[in-house]
Amino acid sequence: MGLQSVLSVKKEVKANKDVFFDVFTHKPHHVSTTCPLHVQGSELLEGVFGTVGSKVSWTYKLEGKERVSRQIIESIDEEKKTITFKEFEGDMLHEYDLYKITLHMDAKDDTDLVCWTIEYERPNENMSELICLMEFLVGLTFKYLMLCLFFEALLCLLCLPI
Repeated sequence: MGLQSVLSVKKEVKANKDVFFDVFTHKPHHVSTTCPLHVQGSELLEGVFGTVGSKVSWTYKLEGKERVSRQIIESIDEEKKTITFKEFEGDMLHEYDLYKITLHMDAKDDTDLVCWTIEYERPNENMSELICLMEFLVGLTFKYLMLCLFFEALLCLLCLPI
């Protein structure tokens, strides 16, 4: 058994948390559409988007390298706005013994919050923490997706087709 590690970030989002959660739960193809420089694709391998046990393949760039992650949706809680993806095949498993990501949407007062948590096992102390992956998720979320969701909401208000 390796060294267990957990990284977690919670930040305010300027878009509706329900819409944001829906993108990652039911419409992951929108991630690659809105952020093609970071996520080049998502493909449903098995099941139905938004259901536990479904398998999704992601193609993305991390630190300038093309990566692939094949993940199974391990759990979904629509009421608590939580989804957990566990990698069953892909580049991260070549370096880490276990790798899963949880997205949790929350609210505090009138503020919507997004929380990313990465759980993983490093085979030894020489293997780096996954800070670069957390930075990738934060950048993807706050620099690109929020802007795209804002413009999508604006177009809906103006009744223009998306």
